[in-house]
Amino acid sequence: MKKTFIYVSIIKEGYHCFPEAGTDPRYATGDYYDVSHLAARHMHYFYIKVWIEVNHSNRDIEFIQFRRWLESLYGSNALTLDSKSCEMIAEDLYAKISEKFPGQEVRIDVSEDNINGALVEFAGTN
Repeated sequence: MKKTFIYVSIIKEGYHCFPEAGTDPRYATGDYYDVSHLAARHMHYFYIKVWIEVNHSNRDIEFIQFRRWLESLYGSNALTLDSKSCEMIAEDLYAKISEKFPGQEVRIDVSEDNINGALVEFAGTN
C-alpha cells in the first residue's frame, strides 16, 4: 500500500515558559542537568514542518497554497505560547488542519531553534 504526503515548513519567532522547571526536582537539579531557567519566559525560533496525506499525485493539496494558509494562521507577530510544549503546539495546529482537511493523516514536527522538538502523528480516517 502506498501513501503519499506533501510537506511544508515555516519558521515563527515565539515566546514560552515551562513553570514547573523552576521548582520540580526533576528539572531544577542544581547540577549540570539543571534547566530551571526554562521557568522564565524565553524566546525560540519555532520550526514547524507539516506533512499531510494526499489522495493523488497531481496537486491534491498544492503545497505553496498550504504553506501560505499555515502562515496565515499565525499572522506576522511573534507567537505567545504561554507554557505550551512543542507537542502542545502540534496538537493545536492539528485542530486547525483537521477542520480544513478532515480525514487526512497528518504529521507535525515542531522544534525549538531547529535543535530539539517533537514529531506528532495524527491518523487519518481515509
